[in-house]
Amino acid sequence: MKTACGPNVHMKTILATGELSNLNNIYKASLVAMMAGSDFIKTSTGKESVNATIPFGIVMCRAISDYHERTGYKVGLKPAGGLKTCQDAVNWLIMVKELLGDEWLSPKLFRFGASGLLGNIEQTLYKYATGNMSVSYEFAL
Repeated sequence: MKTACGPNVHMKTILATGELSNLNNIYKASLVAMMAGSDFIKTSTGKESVNATIPFGIVMCRAISDYHERTGYKVGLKPAGGLKTCQDAVNWLIMVKELLGDEWLSPKLFRFGASGLLGNIEQTLYKYATGNMSVSYEFAL
């Protein structure tokens, strides 16, 4: 797949972590995806029964760190599914900072795949800036 993508395209692999039965399988799948040339590994499509969880993220970050230590290549992380609030986003940002470092806190190496998150961020910022809650139609996509 990496060869088919060509040198100017980033390859992302979706692991469907909620379907992998245990954390050991998530670690192994993360390593296999990176060894196959993935530039990003993603927790899920968002359609599985279990999606992005902090324990899954910790295991994936550990795999990314181990892979980087062995190869020198930096692979990105994209949590998707189940992230709905600003607090969810903050928890993931803290985890990535603690386990992978500041360099991973950039769009080049870390992205959220959570369409429902945007509305909550907009509403939270609106409340912070104005002191008022927004109405549902103000930030509809």
